[in-house]
Amino acid sequence: MANVFVPYNMRKLTGGKTQVRVPGKNLRELIENLEKAFPGTKELIVEDDRLKPGLAAIVGEQPTRQGLMTKLDDDTEVHFLPAISGGA
Repeated sequence: MANVFVPYNMRKLTGGKTQVRVPGKNLRELIENLEKAFPGTKELIVEDDRLKPGLAAIVGEQPTRQGLMTKLDDDTEVHFLPAISGGA
């Protein structure tokens, strides 16, 4: 099972939990299982069958390159973070 670090805006849906363990062979399956366990989370993560614009998924230590098809190993850490942009 993956260890999902719950971003602040989703914690109201997880009962305040900052981390949850969720099964999934890839990011899509993990999000589906996250939605089953904590209804409402999927709409905060996915739009039009892809990660929402402005949201990044970090799997292990790397940003996803394959979107929702990113494969997950057991005990993988998953972070959903707002994408950072800007600068001068």
